[in-house]
Amino acid sequence: MGYIGRVTKGRVVLPPEAKLPEGTRVLVEPMKTPTLAERLEDVIGIVEEMPSDWAVNHDHHIHGGYKK
Repeated sequence: MGYIGRVTKGRVVLPPEAKLPEGTRVLVEPMKTPTLAERLEDVIGIVEEMPSDWAVNHDHHIHGGYKK
């Protein structure tokens, strides 16, 4: 079983449920934090046709509000 902790003030802090006996040997490896693009890769690019004024008038296109 593994636990994910964080480094705080130079020490690895494990979650409260990590009850390891004193003297237990552990392996600590830094985790790669995924970029926003990596986290959203499943949805990036799935919409193919958008109005050219989408960024400015998204409220109009979604809810029928007034165009800017």
